[in-house]
Amino acid sequence: MNRPVTILCLTSYFKGEEFLRECKRQGCRVLLVTVEKLRDAEWPREAIDEVFYMPHLYGREDVIHGISYLARTETIDRIVPLDEFDLEMASTLREHLRIPGMGETTVRHYRDKLAMRMVAREAGILVPDFVPVLHHEPIRHFLETVPAPWVLKPRLSASAIGIKKLSDPEQVWRTIEELGDKRSFHVLERFIPGRVYHVDSLAWKGEIVFSEANGYVTPPFEVYHGGGLFSTRTLPRDSDEARTLRELDVQVLRALGMVRGALHTEFIRGDEDGRFYFLETAARVGGANIVEMTEAATGVNLWREWARLEIADVRGENYTPPRARAEHAGLLVSLARQEWPDTSAYQDPEIVWRMNKLHHVGMIVASPSADRVSHLLHEYMGRVRDDFYASMPAAESATE
Repeated sequence: MNRPVTILCLTSYFKGEEFLRECKRQGCRVLLVTVEKLRDAEWPREAIDEVFYMPHLYGREDVIHGISYLARTETIDRIVPLDEFDLEMASTLREHLRIPGMGETTVRHYRDKLAMRMVAREAGILVPDFVPVLHHEPIRHFLETVPAPWVLKPRLSASAIGIKKLSDPEQVWRTIEELGDKRSFHVLERFIPGRVYHVDSLAWKGEIVFSEANGYVTPPFEVYHGGGLFSTRTLPRDSDEARTLRELDVQVLRALGMVRGALHTEFIRGDEDGRFYFLETAARVGGANIVEMTEAATGVNLWREWARLEIADVRGENYTPPRARAEHAGLLVSLARQEWPDTSAYQDPEIVWRMNKLHHVGMIVASPSADRVSHLLHEYMGRVRDDFYASMPAAESATE
């Protein structure tokens, strides 16, 4: 290829700065298409050749027309959505412009909570009992045969956004009726109490080439609905849990059909039966500073490596992830009652990152010892609650 690789990044939210920087470091021409409200965001403009602003990125015809007009003068090699909510639009543009990458059918597996459950179950992966919110008779049978409580989930939302926990059939039917024509955009699922995990990984040529198994101390659902501190940490690397989760991550990838990219996949281990259930997956890096935690434990930045593997594919080169450190890290994030919280009293040498965000407090600790990370996280959760915690859900941090 005699010209630079051109990567078009699509995003409705401010994120992916390191992806943009790595594309530029690799000699690419970098185009950013984002929304007007982010015009003044702190984008790494030195890494971006041109920025294009639109009122929003959800109008199919408008976005197709805009990017097609851009394609009159730009040879676009790849279209990469930096946020989960832009996955469908990116796939639509790829299909329309015939640009390689995940198409609309496969993207559905990574956005639609009903589709991913059906495909996973067909592949023999254990999932919680569920039913589409469509035909009344299967819903009625589900409520009669699957023990309460249940969770009603929007099929196309991210993380814990919009999920409702329901405990009796009348409440379920009333909530469904209130949804009106939006009911078909939901799935009803058995609530399984247990510990929630996430595996953050990279895929290349249909295989997992890097993965980190992590366990939420407080998962997004609890934070979003009950308030509190969001926390997660690396699992002990030689544990049965970590090995099982990495194996399940491979099974999910193969079932759902991703060829290359970044993944954030969640599982739950039931308290009653000890079995691992697939909850959901997303074709993106994890939010809420999970990327920074992964880098603290391994030295691998998922944004950077996602850019590298996309560029390698365009150039017809092989991609190999960097050699990863086998250390441990933990993350703690909370809303804070102070405008700019002062964490200078937290002086342990294991602190490798501190959040700098209005009305937020957050830290990452890293150590060769999993026990040391666990000890610090639990100590800091108590201290942060006393020193900074604001009594409202930290939903923004836990789900972005």
